Amino acid sequence: MPLQAVALNCTLKTRSGEPSSTDRMLKLVASELKKSGVKTKYLRLANLAILPGVTSDEGEGDDWPDVRKEILTADILILGTPIWLGQPSSVAKRVLERMDAFLDETDEQGRMISYGRVAAVAVVGNEDGAHHVSAEIFQALNDVGFSIPANAVCYWVGEAMGETNFADLKQVPEPVEKMASMLARNASHLARLLADAPYPGEAV
Repeated sequence: MPLQAVALNCTLKTRSGEPSSTDRMLKLVASELKKSGVKTKYLRLANLAILPGVTSDEGEGDDWPDVRKEILTADILILGTPIWLGQPSSVAKRVLERMDAFLDETDEQGRMISYGRVAAVAVVGNEDGAHHVSAEIFQALNDVGFSIPANAVCYWVGEAMGETNFADLKQVPEPVEKMASMLARNASHLARLLADAPYPGEAV
């Protein structure tokens, strides 16, 4: 079966036609995933109503259950975020908070429902903090059951306090292309390994 990926764009921009550096980075990663036979679906979360909370359904008006379904249908999760004040975006943090529910949602062998799924991170910004942001997200994703492959981050950081964004670049820098390629190869490789050999559950 072909692998499926879902790319969560955690930009703060709500207008779908507005250029998004995060969107450009996610499309770069998706183009590399395609080379490994992985199809990617995009979700721009700022356009959705993801309510605050730590459950899988916070009631009327909550769009998270549909996002959750896409995450659990996919083999690979790519979480893309801009850097704001040296931190992941508030949208990205909301996603991680909602996935806290996975800690208590287990299968018949006691495994979190997210087990067997691979996660990677895409980060953009015109300030420092790409390593800090990816470290925060990696830890959270691992806590809620995702597997992190080697070199699972692709990032671009512009000049500090500059006005150039990743979306403004005429050409993607070669080191960023190499990071995207490595991320895609490793993520798809690990996803296939886990599909063939799932994590063991609790002894019955």
